Amino acid sequence: MASYTIKEINGILKGELIGHTTQSIDGPEQLQNAEINHITFIGSVKFVKYWANSKACAAIVNDNLKVEPGDNRAFIKVKNADLAMAKILELYTPPAPEFDIDIHPTSVIHETAKIGKGCKIGAHCYVGKNVELGHGVILYPNVCVFDETTIGNNTIVWSGTVIRERSIIGNHCIFHTNVSIGADGFGYRPSDDGQGLVKIPQIGNVIIGHYVEIGANSCVDRAKFCSTIIGDGCKIDNLVQIAHNSIMGRSCIMAGHSGLAGSVTLGDGVIIGGSASIKDHTTIESGATVGAGSGVMNNVKAGETVLGYPAQDARDMLKQWVAMRRLVKK
Repeated sequence: MASYTIKEINGILKGELIGHTTQSIDGPEQLQNAEINHITFIGSVKFVKYWANSKACAAIVNDNLKVEPGDNRAFIKVKNADLAMAKILELYTPPAPEFDIDIHPTSVIHETAKIGKGCKIGAHCYVGKNVELGHGVILYPNVCVFDETTIGNNTIVWSGTVIRERSIIGNHCIFHTNVSIGADGFGYRPSDDGQGLVKIPQIGNVIIGHYVEIGANSCVDRAKFCSTIIGDGCKIDNLVQIAHNSIMGRSCIMAGHSGLAGSVTLGDGVIIGGSASIKDHTTIESGATVGAGSGVMNNVKAGETVLGYPAQDARDMLKQWVAMRRLVKK
């Protein structure tokens, strides 16, 4: 791993350097776990108390916090330590796995597929009929891309991912391990004779915009008709379910174990907390937030924060929880 001086790091962050350290910095680490060769981060007043006992030689610190670095230790004060941390982590990021050969001989690529310049296709990948890969697409080993799918430039698809037929994927996307794109939506109805279930065909597709990132083992189901749509810049965590005909606006966030039932609509910038569940045919307008573990049964207005099961205005729910706690104490 690379090593940097505190001045070299501040040359990237362009913050206010306070104090000095002669120690070479070999990587970032949490406050409590850091060793002398590490740089760490203090983004909130609640972490200031840990600095005195930390072994780190340097820290990135929010500029509104009052704390001194100490002897042979240094601070880089910035407006937002979290954003600065992202730059530092990028600086120390190890290289991605390398391809010995751009297109592995064990991959199966249909003769009608179009492969852009600079693509890399790993061992045992499958690229189906009339698939189009843009320039610089990377398919790590054991990826399947089925017929008539389009993948945009510089998209990265990690091992085990399956992209079903007719999907449309944008530029600069990242799909992590074992993502499922375009599987059948979950549609069944009781049969006329009451003796079983009738499967509803799912003939639509999935459309995913640019700069979308989808975490490991998450699923985006294709539409019953039309398209399931993920807007530009959306970030989806691990183990997330997005059901048929759902539509996500731009730059939405869905945390792990959350899920959208069929035909849910999210506006731009919606945040869905971990393990939250959204009822089918519900609309959550732009800028709204759904708290972790909540169950949304009704539409949510723009900018509103909801919490609880069933979800309601977060302030009202918190008041209810306080009232119940008082009752229990009595």
